[in-house]
Parts: sequence; C-alpha cells; structure tokens
Amino acid sequence: MPRFRAGACDCVRQRRGAPAQEGRDPVNAHKDVATRFEANSDRRGRQRLDREVVNTLVVFGLSIVLVVCSRFISQALGSWDQVLTVLILASFLIVLSFGQGLVILIGGLDLSVPALITLGGVLTTTWIGSGDAGIWYLLPAILAICALVGTISGLGIVWLKVPPFIMTMATSIVVASVALGYTSGTPRGGSPSVLLWLMKEWFLGVPLVIYFTVAFILFGWFLQNFTALGRRLYALGTNRNAALIAGIAVNRLELVPYAISATCAGFVGMMLVGYSNGATLRMGDSYMLPSIAAVVVGGSSILGGSGTFIGTVGGAILLTTLGTVISAIGLNEGWRTVIEGAIIVAALLVLRGEFLADLGNRMLTRRK
Repeated sequence: MPRFRAGACDCVRQRRGAPAQEGRDPVNAHKDVATRFEANSDRRGRQRLDREVVNTLVVFGLSIVLVVCSRFISQALGSWDQVLTVLILASFLIVLSFGQGLVILIGGLDLSVPALITLGGVLTTTWIGSGDAGIWYLLPAILAICALVGTISGLGIVWLKVPPFIMTMATSIVVASVALGYTSGTPRGGSPSVLLWLMKEWFLGVPLVIYFTVAFILFGWFLQNFTALGRRLYALGTNRNAALIAGIAVNRLELVPYAISATCAGFVGMMLVGYSNGATLRMGDSYMLPSIAAVVVGGSSILGGSGTFIGTVGGAILLTTLGTVISAIGLNEGWRTVIEGAIIVAALLVLRGEFLADLGNRMLTRRK
C-alpha cells in the first residue's frame, strides 16, 4: 500500500475510535491543549491589561509634567487657574472622543464629527435660542436627529459596504451643506439658559462643567467595561467572525458606535453654544483630528479591539494641555495641527511596535 494511503487509513481508523498509539491518552492530550490555550489567553489578557494601564499612567504623567514645565515658559501657566482652564477645554474633547473611541474600537473611523458639532450647535441656537421655549423636548430632539445621522452613516458602512472613511466624509459634506443652506450662511440666536448654567456656573470653587465631565467619564467607563454592550463591542473589534459565531448580531451592533458618536458630537455642539453663547458654521472644524488623536494617544489600537476610555481621557487632557502651552508660546493654529499630527504618528509607531512584538511572541510560543 502506498505510504500516503496508509497514512490516510490510519487517520480514518483513529477518527472511528481505533486505539491510539501506545503511551498516548487522547482525552488527557485534549485537556492539556485546552489548559495551555486558556493559560496563554489569560496571560495575553493580563499583558494587554498591564500595557493599557501603563499607557494610561504615562499619558496622565506627561500631562502633569507638561503643566509643571510650562511654568518656566510663562508665569501665567502652571497655576491652578490654568489647570481649571485645561479641564474646561478638555471637557469638549472628552465627550467627543468617547464616541470616536467606540467607533475606533470596532475598527471604524468617524470623520463626520465636525459637521455634527455644527449641526447640534446651529439647531440649538435657531430652534431654542435664549428664549428657552420648548427646551426640554427640543434638546432631546436635536440629539435624536444627530443619532439618526450617525445611524445612516452606519447603515451605509454595514449594508452598502462603503468604507468608513468615505461614508463618514460624505455624511460630513451633506450635513455641512444642509447647515449652510438652513442658516443662509449666518446662524442666529443665543444660548439656552440651561447650557449657560452648565458652562458658566461654579460650585465650591470649581466650574460646574468639570463635575459634569467627571460624571460622564464614570458613565463611559462603566458602559465600556461592565456592560454587555461594551463586551460585545470589544468582541466585534477583536474578531468579527468570532463575534458572529458567538451569536452576536454584528450588523446591528456596528450601527451603535456611529449613533453614539454622532450624539456625542451634537452634544459637544450644545456645550460650545453654552460656552460661547452662539454658533458658527466652522465651530466643529478644529475637533476632527484631536478626537482621533486623543483615542490613539490614549493607547487604543487604530485597528480596533483594544483601548480604554480612561486612556482616551488622558489623551484628551494631554492634547488640551499641549494646546494651551502652544497658545502661550504664540504659535499659530497651523503649528498646533502639525504637532497633533506628529503625536498621532508617534503613537501609531509605538502601538505598531507593540503589535509586532506581540505577534512575534505568539509565533515563538507556537513553535515551542
């Protein structure tokens, strides 16, 4: 009998329950493989968790060092007032980056956030204004409109198979054009009193918006780490096919981050209205790159599947601190954008190095 036929017959006999080779117990061998797999999975999970904790601590540490060192640049910097200013300005980016982070977590990208910030701000000033008429149902209605726009972007990505980059950019162009036509180029109206209260009032020597931001951070951290939705988003970002096999409705689930991101962007537009008591058609333009940078600098993989909201918060605070220092030095907005882009590239290189190292470790483990 040819050698390959003999080998095939041996395999068939083993599958039919023929005795295994002497000295080998197939049941125990299976248990050993399962045990090694679980041990390797737990070890990789602990390594990933340790790496995320280290990244978060490094980002927050850099923010503190930057605040302290800025004291040597100007006496106005490095003070408690500067810290409060940084936290107020970071609140916009923290809320926005939460939604962007969920999109990046599943391997997507949302480039429509500037237009949705503008949409939320423009609708707030034109529908409500300083008169506060119908504020308690118009504010939720505006957020619902933003969520609907995000859902439409998600539908284009999921059902039409349009790449996220192209779909969200097209959505941004359409929304910006609608805002331009609706306002005839000049948004009118002021800020509702509740938004002025949120952005201008102080309590116990601390701006009220900082209390709100802390509550939002706790909410986002809990949702992403301790809810079924958060666990499913991690599973989807890690391996879409495995999530599908596990029974997760991946198509419907993929719509959720885009809807949340659009809602967060619309709410940031409302916050900016309360902060500046008005809206402009360019109010969201400066937030697209920072919203991505905060997520990446915070340790999230641009390919999805990893990252924490606390790390994103650290990235937002670091970028905001850097922005205040750049403004104090006197550099223009162009240099700020250049520095933010360089930070994104540096963070991607660091994460790519970690990815390659992890891949190499896996290959060595398999060979052993």
